Amino acid sequence: MSKLRLAGTIGESIVDGPGLRFVIFAQGCPHHCAGCQNPQTFDPNGGYEEDSEKILKEIKSNPLLQGVTFSGGEPFMQARGFAELAEKIHDMNLNVMVYTGYLFEDLLATDKRDVRNFLQNIDILVDGPFVKEKKNLLLKFKGSENQRIIDVKSSLEKNKIIVVE
Repeated sequence: MSKLRLAGTIGESIVDGPGLRFVIFAQGCPHHCAGCQNPQTFDPNGGYEEDSEKILKEIKSNPLLQGVTFSGGEPFMQARGFAELAEKIHDMNLNVMVYTGYLFEDLLATDKRDVRNFLQNIDILVDGPFVKEKKNLLLKFKGSENQRIIDVKSSLEKNKIIVVE
């Protein structure tokens, strides 16, 4: 397994997706959204390097978890490592949710195999940059009204975006 550059992790969260979740914050982000809640993640050389096996061991230690969320920073900057991790998380019968500043359509259009492989290992994707002017604290699992919560597996199967409410 690979190493990932992280800003940190949270062992238990109920605000970063449905159910009780383990959250992994990727280090490095090209989007630099104004008003971002994690600006410390922008620098791709910041944070620390962590072994995927150690992360998996932490996840396995909590039998109450229902899923794992990859947040940021931008997880797609480390698509190969996060795809490998997502695959192992699915082997544990947990779901994977990912926050990205990219649009789903743009990720689909890429010819980068690592990005496409990562997409195939995601259950729920919150896409789009955070837009400060569209911030809404009443939204569930997203920060601004332009972002979408996408059922990735259904979207890939039906070849159209399936938004989850």
